[in-house]
Amino acid sequence: MDSTTQKTHELASEKLIGSVVSIGTDTATVKLTITEEMIVDSYHLSHGSFVFGLADYAAMLAVNEPTVVLGKATSKFLKPVVLHDEVTAVAKITDNSNGKKVTVSVGVENQNKVQVFEGEFVCFVLEKHILAK
Repeated sequence: MDSTTQKTHELASEKLIGSVVSIGTDTATVKLTITEEMIVDSYHLSHGSFVFGLADYAAMLAVNEPTVVLGKATSKFLKPVVLHDEVTAVAKITDNSNGKKVTVSVGVENQNKVQVFEGEFVCFVLEKHILAK
């Protein structure tokens, strides 16, 4: 992992949304292997929520603030993801001019360097945890 310490989503499931490869200043990389539990049919197609979750996790880590939450996302599923694929999400902050609202661009590639997903995530850094009273 890069020198930046993970400050958010510390309890995230590596099995469901990926493991951290690196966290840098305004960037993060997360990797996920598609398993049997993620498959939806006899063609071994993975449900898109796992790739989306991977991309979202990478976006949260690029912001890397304990109180970051997702406000909005636009996404494109470009290619199918199947059993045993190793997908890697690379997130980069593209706009942090507001301070509390942060826009993050995320691309996901499979093990063959084929882009399977791209998205833009609008994140908000709250003053306190969203569930804190």
